[in-house]
Amino acid sequence: MQTRFTTAFKLTTPIALAPMALATGGGLSATCARAGALGLLGGGYGELSWLQTEHSLAIQHLQGDEDALARLGCGFITWKLDEDASALDWLLDQPHQPAALMLSFGDPRPFAARIAKRGIPLICQIQRLEQLPVCLEAGAAMIVAQGAEAGGHGMNSLQARATFTLVPEIADALARESASTLLLAAGGIADGRGLAASLMLGADGVLMGTRLWASAESLATAGAVTAALTANGDDTARSSVFDVLRRKNWPPEFDFRALRNRLHRQWESRTDALRAAPEAARADYEAGVTAQDFERAHVTVGEAVGLLHDAPSAAVLIERITQQAEALMR
Repeated sequence: MQTRFTTAFKLTTPIALAPMALATGGGLSATCARAGALGLLGGGYGELSWLQTEHSLAIQHLQGDEDALARLGCGFITWKLDEDASALDWLLDQPHQPAALMLSFGDPRPFAARIAKRGIPLICQIQRLEQLPVCLEAGAAMIVAQGAEAGGHGMNSLQARATFTLVPEIADALARESASTLLLAAGGIADGRGLAASLMLGADGVLMGTRLWASAESLATAGAVTAALTANGDDTARSSVFDVLRRKNWPPEFDFRALRNRLHRQWESRTDALRAAPEAARADYEAGVTAQDFERAHVTVGEAVGLLHDAPSAAVLIERITQQAEALMR
């Protein structure tokens, strides 16, 4: 499947791996790159030691495969870089130049110049049309339009947009204002139907999280994946509950989609009370993590969780999704 995205990044499929914090490690990003997708390592919260370990692992996996190495990039949470950009600076100093760097959840402009200086394409993820001008000012080579269906962090439920309407609206805006800027769709895309639909909506490809989160190379725990494989989209919810429980001080415009388990239901209508006195709930959550009890511990998936029925290698998934989309496009 050839699109502007595959041509620009020398891919064999218009799929990018979402740089999911603590899930998209070196093994998963390398497998996706070798399978012809854009493999974005999950730089996440900018933890330098984690990034060094997983980046080294990805490079090791891809030694001798120059084509795949050229498809290996990374993504970061922008507001965390505002606090400490040492992981980004370390990555920029490595011999391997990332295929692209993705910034999400914050203003990319403070980091754009140092990325552009290395000649690395900048990818900016947005959730609303009003965020687009800042990204174009930063020189983004590609925009990711993330709908509220996505797992993990996204725009809060009051302001969030759905993928099905957000993607064509941003596609139209780019056609008017910056026709050379590429567009990826994200949120609720887990099979060839979603990929084909995204291309019909005006995207050049897709950013895929939940489907590749449930793969053999993902760093997600086996128990979390098992819980996801028995769930459907009705079982997810978007709120700030798990951010409070995990001591993650996210800006208020963003919240977190995961499986709506017992502990989430206990606090979802009382988030102010949870913030005011979180100690007991945090102890319950942390005990759940230790015990791998996913009625208390979180499972980071989006509404596409109902489309997951197995957890094979990411290479198998990419081939399957691409072939299904090709058949539908024909």
